Amino acid sequence: MALTELSCKDFTFELSSKKPVPGGGGAAALAGSLGVALNMMVANFSKGKKKFIQFEKQHEDILTKGEKLRIELLNLVEKDAISFEPLSKAYILPSATEEDKIIKEKEMQKCLKDACSAPVETMVLVFEGINLHEELTDIASVTIISDIGVGVQLLKAALNSAYLNVIINVNSIKDDEYVNNIKRRAENLLIDGNKKADEIWNRVLKILEG
Repeated sequence: MALTELSCKDFTFELSSKKPVPGGGGAAALAGSLGVALNMMVANFSKGKKKFIQFEKQHEDILTKGEKLRIELLNLVEKDAISFEPLSKAYILPSATEEDKIIKEKEMQKCLKDACSAPVETMVLVFEGINLHEELTDIASVTIISDIGVGVQLLKAALNSAYLNVIINVNSIKDDEYVNNIKRRAENLLIDGNKKADEIWNRVLKILEG
């Protein structure tokens, strides 16, 4: 059964077990999907309200983009598991002889790059989700604005968590050009995403505190 088809109870049980997957990467992607889902909930509650009737098209666009992101992030829960499992097997390949070591190292390098793909993609999609929260904050019903804050905190956690999964993999990759490109991309997303998430959080607090 796919990880995303498990109940919340069963998923957290699997996450807590001594199994290679699901792990932090899948948890990050799931947190991102939950953050986007909260954005969509706020958009759904705000859409059609008399105060925001002129923003109905914008609400609909946010919902369309959000649904795409929600599903893509859920799919990354699976992708992360699929790409990490070969790496977990590569770690335990034999290394008794020089030939074994060469084979193991070649497989490790391939698997490490594959394992990087899901968390990088998670960061990209989560950043898009943070942008959706920014777009929605000023056209959201105040009675549910706290969920913008909750959603953006989930996305911030997902962004930072995915970054850690990128770094732990690139630290063992010996392709300098690849590592530099991935690090630069991930660091930009991390800095810009955190800055924007904090700005949204502060705006929500300001609205709630009057």
